[in-house]
Amino acid sequence: MKIDLVKQQALDLFAPLGPTYDRYANLLSFGQDPRWRRFLVSRIEAGENDTILDVATGTAAVAMELTRRTGCRVVGLDQSEEMLAEGRRRVSAAGLTNRIELVQGRAEQLPFADQSFAGLTFTYLLRYVDEPAATLAELARVVRPGGTIGMLEFGLPRGIARPAWELWVRAGLPAAGALISPGWREVGSFLGPSIRDFHRRHDVLELWRAAGIENVQMRRLSLGGGLVLWGRKP
Repeated sequence: MKIDLVKQQALDLFAPLGPTYDRYANLLSFGQDPRWRRFLVSRIEAGENDTILDVATGTAAVAMELTRRTGCRVVGLDQSEEMLAEGRRRVSAAGLTNRIELVQGRAEQLPFADQSFAGLTFTYLLRYVDEPAATLAELARVVRPGGTIGMLEFGLPRGIARPAWELWVRAGLPAAGALISPGWREVGSFLGPSIRDFHRRHDVLELWRAAGIENVQMRRLSLGGGLVLWGRKP
């Protein structure tokens, strides 16, 4: 299977971080990352008889929040077996193995039939794919008509918040990551340029509309540092 260089870079960066990912993602985002994930989950309409697909599930944080909030079943998919291993440990520790299944796979080529799921979530995904609009269309393919699709991604703050964000991602984040481990230093150095480049090249609202998703809404969180989008499969 051919994996593009950007995606391979993400695999190499994040794969070793599974056991510490949630703790330090929370710390380095000043506690905002869990809040953003909870808001994402709050946008998804699901019940205990529904199954939701969570793409780029990582350590299954969104998958577990979905199950706890709605009672639904969740299939979590991620490209990293190392992150999935930590996710399976966390799901087991939470007693949710009967509600959550974690599988390895690629968002660009999902191993599921059309209209297999009542809804879908994905987190920090589109910066790592070559064709975001095509990937969004592939995600929508497996959702039933009327189902909700939701996304969490980093945003670029505007106005007076932007200089503070730039200072943090250029200097503070790499330095804080270095205090944790060499791996987290690399992540801290990588994120700022990755976020800037993605938003320079893409208008996320237009990406969603181009993929045929309807009633698209967007909420900027934490002065624009987090973006949650959601819409419906027509």
